[in-house]
Amino acid sequence: MIVPMKKVFLVMQAKDAQGLLEKVRKLGILHVEHLNTPKGEKLTALSKDLSLLVQAISLLEGIDKKDIVDTGNKQTAEWDVLARHIIDLNKRYQQLQEYSLTLSSKIEKLREWGDFDPQEINRLGVNGISAGFYKLSDEQIAQLPKGAYLEKVSSKGKLHNCVIFTQADIGIPFKEVELPKDSLIRMQERFAEDIKTAELLKADFLRQVVYLDLLRETRNKLIREIQFHEALAGMAQEGALMYIKGYIPFDSKDKIEESARSWGWAVLTSDPAEGDSIPTLVRNPKWLSIINPVFRIIEVVPGYKELDISLWFLVFFSLFFGILIGDAGYGSAYLILTFWAEKKWGFRCNDKSVFILLYLLSGCAIIWGVLTATFFGQEWLPVWVKPLLPSLRNDKNMQSFCFFLGALHLSIAHAWKGILKFPAPSFLADIGWILILWTAFLIAKLLVLGEALAGFYLYLLIPGAFLIVLFSNPQKNIFKAIGSGLGALLFNAMNNFTDIVSYIRLFAVGLATLAVADAFNKMAMEVGFGNFISGLLTSLILLVGHFLNIVLGPLSILVHGVRLNVLEFCSHLDIKWSGFNYKPLIEEK
Repeated sequence: MIVPMKKVFLVMQAKDAQGLLEKVRKLGILHVEHLNTPKGEKLTALSKDLSLLVQAISLLEGIDKKDIVDTGNKQTAEWDVLARHIIDLNKRYQQLQEYSLTLSSKIEKLREWGDFDPQEINRLGVNGISAGFYKLSDEQIAQLPKGAYLEKVSSKGKLHNCVIFTQADIGIPFKEVELPKDSLIRMQERFAEDIKTAELLKADFLRQVVYLDLLRETRNKLIREIQFHEALAGMAQEGALMYIKGYIPFDSKDKIEESARSWGWAVLTSDPAEGDSIPTLVRNPKWLSIINPVFRIIEVVPGYKELDISLWFLVFFSLFFGILIGDAGYGSAYLILTFWAEKKWGFRCNDKSVFILLYLLSGCAIIWGVLTATFFGQEWLPVWVKPLLPSLRNDKNMQSFCFFLGALHLSIAHAWKGILKFPAPSFLADIGWILILWTAFLIAKLLVLGEALAGFYLYLLIPGAFLIVLFSNPQKNIFKAIGSGLGALLFNAMNNFTDIVSYIRLFAVGLATLAVADAFNKMAMEVGFGNFISGLLTSLILLVGHFLNIVLGPLSILVHGVRLNVLEFCSHLDIKWSGFNYKPLIEEK
């Protein structure tokens, strides 16, 4: 459920403001709303520190674990010194890498000219002899003026690398090649030195990974510190008094009022007013909170005055997972992977809800696979392996079931809305929409599946339309009410049909997963296990095919299973996901 909030104002003398905020932070219940734009030298300095930390952490997090050989011993150091050292190491390494690439290009360019000292070439000019480097063809060489002495250094194809010596400025009518200012051997020595230096820098950089946890902890503390100083800078002042505004859960009202009395604050608590920017705090039983990781992944938060769909999301998301994966073998694979992940990383997590959710979802896939007799596909199984519910193996039945799920899912949304509106007459409009939804269900079966339209459809359509037209926007002026209701019916009736038909994606994606599994099984069986090579190839085909399904399965859940809940279901509940999380000012533990 979405927890009701209270609006709070705390007033104190300006000289006590920082001390008050320290005490508020210890309480850990006040979500601060800034009354002024937070700014100041302190915040600027803290923001720069945070930027420095984030950059250093990002660099360390980008290290491939396989590159870490020897992390060395952790030395005591200030975080800012560490962060700057990490950034500097990376910068120097990157610069050296870029310079080495440039130097390597110069070496390759000079290699075809051989090793010589450019300084010696320059000394020829003292004696009145000039030297130039050219790439010339035989025809161009024949055009050289008299008095030019040519020395071929090397040839590549039809072009010759030539050095032309002259004693006077007689002019060579060809473009001169500009060569590096250093000798080949010196550039090769420098390149080797740079490679060694780069390796040392990289090794030193990799050793800094031991400080990653320390830097992360410091970053979290710094974020809390910035929040504190933003709250302080965001307070309003009237003369010698300052005050802060925020929101607390309704059941924290006594706590903050008692604290205010004991510390001598002035406090005012009230219910939020229309137009207030109220944070959302969702508080559910532990068994229901296992769905929270999904909301965190898709980053959606209901508005304060919207509804918490956690229960229905969990129920239908689990069912959709079972249908979309639809294979007991894949469900077992997810179950084993979840068990392995929990054993490997579970000790790091205070919140185990993600593992519990994955166990539940894996179980749903296993159950659906058992009901349909699907275990890494269907066609390869012996004939005595029978589905517990053979009707689910029929494509037409499955499509009809998907339409039924859609009508049921969306009917729950309107029933919920109607209950909340009751006893206002507008709740009857939602009953009307439920009747229209089931009419759309019958029409979907007619148009998509070719089934005869049930004779009682008019007993759903006519009363449904009547209730929507009259009660969508009930008001004293009956003509305005009818006009508004008629508009709602015309604009949304087709949407109800398309929303129900969209649930067929459950059947389509599940069928595609099964088709891929059966195709790879068939391909593998055609190769067979006749000898070692064929057996190896067969195993590889099976491994690749089923691995592909296991990897792509969760992606289809995020695309389709989440969509049906977050878009279709929520659009019928008028949930816009317009909220933002309740984040109280808290003290770093």
